[in-house]
Order: sequence, then structure tokens, then C-alpha cells
Amino acid sequence: MAGPGPPGLRRFLLRLLLSLALLAGPALHATQVLPIGAIGRLEALLYDTLLRGTAPGGVDERIVILDIDEKSLAHPQLGRWPWDRDELGLLVRRLFDDYGIAALGFDVVHAEPDRGGGAAAIEAFLKAQPAPQPALLGQLERTRDRYDRDAAFAQALRGRPVVLGYYLNSAPDAPRLGALPAPVVPASALKESRGTVTSWRGWGANLPRLHEAAAGAGHFNALLDSDGVTRRVPVIAEIDGAYYESMTLALARLVTGGGEVVPVYAEGGAGYRELERIDAGAVSIPVDRHGAALVPFRGPERSFTYVSLADVRDGRASRAALEGRIALVGTSAPGLLDLRTTPVGPAYPGVEVHANLLAGMLDQTLLRRPAFMTGVESAVLLAGGAVLTLGLPLVGPLAAIALTLATVGAGVALSVGLWTTQQLVLPFAALLVAAGLLFAFHMSWGYLVESRRKRQVTALFGQYVPPELVDEMARDPSNYSMEGRSAELTVMFSDIRGFTTISERLPPRELAAFINEYLTSMSLQIRQHKGTLDKYIGDAIMAFWGAPVPDARHAAHAVEAALAMQAALGALNARCQERGWPGIAIGIGLNTGTMSVGDMGSRLRRAYTVMGDAVNLGSRLEGLTKRYGVCIMAGETTQRAADGYAWRELDRVRVKGKIEPVAVFEPLGRPQDLDAATQATLAQWHEALAAYRAQRWDEAEALIGALRCQAPDSALYALYAERVQALRARPPGADWDGVTAFDEK
Repeated sequence: MAGPGPPGLRRFLLRLLLSLALLAGPALHATQVLPIGAIGRLEALLYDTLLRGTAPGGVDERIVILDIDEKSLAHPQLGRWPWDRDELGLLVRRLFDDYGIAALGFDVVHAEPDRGGGAAAIEAFLKAQPAPQPALLGQLERTRDRYDRDAAFAQALRGRPVVLGYYLNSAPDAPRLGALPAPVVPASALKESRGTVTSWRGWGANLPRLHEAAAGAGHFNALLDSDGVTRRVPVIAEIDGAYYESMTLALARLVTGGGEVVPVYAEGGAGYRELERIDAGAVSIPVDRHGAALVPFRGPERSFTYVSLADVRDGRASRAALEGRIALVGTSAPGLLDLRTTPVGPAYPGVEVHANLLAGMLDQTLLRRPAFMTGVESAVLLAGGAVLTLGLPLVGPLAAIALTLATVGAGVALSVGLWTTQQLVLPFAALLVAAGLLFAFHMSWGYLVESRRKRQVTALFGQYVPPELVDEMARDPSNYSMEGRSAELTVMFSDIRGFTTISERLPPRELAAFINEYLTSMSLQIRQHKGTLDKYIGDAIMAFWGAPVPDARHAAHAVEAALAMQAALGALNARCQERGWPGIAIGIGLNTGTMSVGDMGSRLRRAYTVMGDAVNLGSRLEGLTKRYGVCIMAGETTQRAADGYAWRELDRVRVKGKIEPVAVFEPLGRPQDLDAATQATLAQWHEALAAYRAQRWDEAEALIGALRCQAPDSALYALYAERVQALRARPPGADWDGVTAFDEK
């Protein structure tokens, strides 16, 4: 197939450049050179949808959430939060001693001393007495720890696998309360990596005595994405150049036997180094460049067993639900403000976020988006963009929809496959946006170009072709052109009889009005019967059927048009009579055959027309109508192609320039429309014609004579009566074929 010419090539290159420009935005986002907010929001929406669609569901029995719920807040001994530390100590002892939990994590913080307790109350009472009681005050000081609630809580924590939680604050003036644990990563360990671990200025941590008594501590902050949804938790966080672990990492290390926290990097050329995961003994946690891990939500709220702390306090909790489990203390009560928006719920308890992350750490099923996935995303975008950029211009609308859906579907299938089999996150929002932009662009381009081509088709063919055919052509202009081609068509020539005499009788203005009236009336009949107007030659009309719109019944439509033109002459002559104009009689020649059709002419003037022997024969037949005294004469190919009509055979003729003779016919209309007398006359004529060709002159003369009695003004009957007399006088011989030769045009 030949390539596009210069204009087509320029359009193709322009289309290609515009496609590449549309791909630039998604590509910049995919490579993280210039993240685009709208694509990022779509990416988050698709991530959430895929997360929900692939969540395993069910309840993870290994982790139990000890809920500070409304029931606990209404408990007579516990009451409103914060609870007395001696009550917390009681709960800790009961959980380990009575219920046999494996480990305990606090998604709450104890940053301030407990101001209540027996020691403080007794001291206040003694100091309020009128007389000092130094002996009693001294004894109270010596036994204070026995009545100190914080001390009681610390004693309950000591020697047990408990991880305390604390929160971080990034405000410039954030306070620093309580004691932080030792950092888990040296200050210099992450300085050379690409990316920035989340940095914080202040904290709210636990009392030093509580911190010293617990087995570990970690922050329980979660990160909010730009849309306010919690999807990630920082596994390590930076404060004053040192790096601290999260509560979930501390718990995971505690229950798996510990292990040093080691950051692991993805490294490449030119000194490329990016944080990829955090290893801690048996636990390996994939993180992003900010040290945050994606939370593998297993389902909506209550994907873990919830146990009310009120039931633990009263000893009513099920031991089977707690024994050997990892327990997290947190709250689902709205009033304690630890509800978060997550991909699986708009008011999701923060403690369950950490439960999901801890379960993923233990299962080693955390979702990963390592550094190389940026390259994979870019490659998928490039491949999909190339397919659409090169493919969409070549196909129609339905195929374009299918191609776009297939391309996007392939990207989605790859993303889902990597997610479900490798826990790899491959974003496809950029591909989706690129596909939408390219589809919209190419469809718009096609529509605009198509519209222009439709206008061109209308401009080229509107003056020749009926409006309904122009509309049909405009629906698919690529199938039509003015280029020359060979086709079987039917041509018509029509002329006014005696127009020279008419033109001499009418003044110029009236002659112009007369000819305009005639041409309009006849042209309307041609158009109404799907004909293509070729040209006007003075008073003559040339038209054809079967092009530019293919028409399997072009011969029949041409015959219908010719009969309609004859019928329209009655109304036209009535109008002419009213205006004092002479009446009109016309001759019409029809012929069907192979002819050349297309845009033909010179550099100065061109026209969409037909040429060829079949066209010339049609013109000759129009001229012969005067000789035979008929209004319409059609060649035998037209008579064979236009079925469903009654025909009167006129003769077999050999016109000038042709060797082979051709039979000529006059269409009389539909057989069912002919009355009995006309049908009888037609049969009688064909008998006469057969006798004439068989040289049975007496029989032919008798039959023609009878016909002349019925129609004494018939030029056809008079013509054959003269021929019979002449041939009887000079018989033509046995080899006579009955053909009439015409030497003039």
C-alpha cells in the first residue's frame, strides 16, 4: 500500500505529534518527574478499588483488639478515659495471668503522671489536720510506692511482652513529652538514600518509669494521603537525625524473636540509592522512599476479634478468644477521636489499621511498590500509548473502542496479576488517562476530518446527486471519490422536440424562464428517482444512474424517471399554456452498459460525467425517437435489466459508428397498469413485427393496417407501412436480418 502523499503525510505527522503531546502529562506523572494531582487522585481511587476487590476477608484470629468502647467508658470502675493506672495494671495482669495472651500493644499513650491514688489522698488529709503529723508523714513517704498508681502500672508491665505506643508531632512548636525509646537505626544510615523518611519535631511519649518497665515502644502515627485517606504507616520515622520504629514493627520484632533493624536499598548507576525495605530478623517490610508501608487491609471494620475491656475487667471475656493471641489496646468509641478514613471504611478504628499492618508483617504479605515499578509503569504506558497512537488512526469507531478497551484491559490484567501473585503495586491510572485522552483526540480528529470530508462530498456531488444520496455518501465518504472508474451504469439523454422553433418565438427573457421551468421540472423527476444529473446542453439533459452511489436497480430507476418525466409534461404544458408559451414534447434515450465515470475535463474546467460507447449509443437512441414517433427509446440491455415493465419492441438498428445491431424498445409502464385494449394492441404489434421480419409482407401489411385504423396518427405504424411497400417492391433476399442502418447521428 502506498504511503500518504505530502498533505496526508503532514496530517499524519501532526496527528502523531499531538498524540505524543497528550502522552507527555501521563508520562511525567508515571516517572514521578511531575506528579499530576488529578491522575494521583484517580490512581488512589483505583488502588482502593483493587484493594477492596482482592481483600481476603474473614477474621484473623491471631490478633485481638481490646476495645475501649462505649461499654468500657460506662463501666463503674473504669469510667471515662484516661483510666486510673492501677486499673490499667490490673487489666495487664489479668490479660497475661488469667487469659494467657502472647503479647500486648498499646495504641494509647501515658504521657502524664496519674494525679489520683491513695498516697496523694492520705498526704493531703494529714497536711490538712490542725496539728502536724510528722511520724505519719514519714511512714507514708517510706511506703509511697505501695499506693502509687503509676508505680503499680509499671510493676504490671515489667517482665511482660508489652509494647507501649506514642505519637509524633510535626508542628513547629510541638511539645516533647515523655521518654522516647532508643533509636533503631543510626543517624547516618539513611542520609545517602534517595527520598526522605518522614521527619517529626515533637512527641507525646510515655512516662519514663513506664517506658523503662515495658519491653518496647513505638510510634502509632499513620499517614494521610492528599485525599485524606489513610493507606500507609511510617515503619520508621526521623527525629533529630535518629530513626525510630513504629509500634507495629516493635510488636512484630517482639513476637518473632527480635532482630536488628536494617534498612535495605535499591541501588543503580550514577550513585542511585533508594530505600526499598526494612529488615528486622524474620520480618522483612517493603517500604516506599519515605519509609512507609502500605497497609494490607483484609476487609472492612471488624476483620479482627474485638473484646471489650469492660469484659476483661470483670472476667467475663472468653479465654479461648484471647489465649495465645497478640492483643492491641485501642478504641472504637467516636468520642476518643481515633477513627480514620481508609480504603475499606470512612470511620475505621485506628487500632485496626495497626492490626492489619501487623498481620501483614507476620504473614510477609505486605504490598510492595519497589523503585523499579516506576520503570515498569512507564514501559506499560509507553507500549499502550504506542499501540493507540499508531492503531487508532487506522480503524473505525467500533474498532477504536475495542482497541482502547483491549489496551486498557491488558494494563489492568497485568496490574491485577502482579498484585495477586507478587504483591506488587503497578499503578495504571496514567495508562487509563492516556488511553482516554488518545481515544477522545483521535475520535475528535476523525469526526472533524470526517465532517470536512462530508462537506467536500456534499460540495462535489450535491449539484449532481439527489440530497438523500448525498446524505448516504456523507455517512461514509471514504467509499466515494471522483476518480475515474469503469462500471455498468444507465445513461439518459433528453431533448425538446423543435426547440429551435420555440426559441425563435419567445423573447430572450421569456425563453430563459421557459427553459428554466422545463429543466427544473425534468430534473426534479430525475432526482426523485435516484439519478445523477450530469449536465444541461442547451435544452438537452444528460443524466445517469448507478454512480457515484452504487445502485443495483439503476436501469429500472432510469426507466421510472423517464416515464415520470413524460407524465410531468402534462402539468408543465398546462402552465406553459397559461403563460402563452408553446407546448413541449420531448424525446428520451436510455441505454445500459459499461462506461467510464469520474471527474473528467481539462485543467480549466472539469465535471463528474460518463463516457464510452454505451453513452454514445444512449445519445443516438434519443435522436431516433423522432424517426419512430415515440417519446422514450431504450436499448436492449436496459430492457433486460429493468424488469417489471411492459415493452414494445421498435426495431433492430445499427447506428453510425457501430457494427453490431441492437434491439430498441419503448417502455409502456407496469404490465398491471395497462388496460386490456392496450395489451391487445401490443400483442397485435408484436405479431406484425414478427411477420415483417419473416418477410410475410401481406400478413404484415394487414396487421399494420389494422393498427393504423386504431391510431391513424402513429408515426411508428406509418413508418413500417412504408417499409413493407418498399420491401415488397424490392425484396431484400433470404439473408436479410431485419436490421435498419442509420448513417447519420
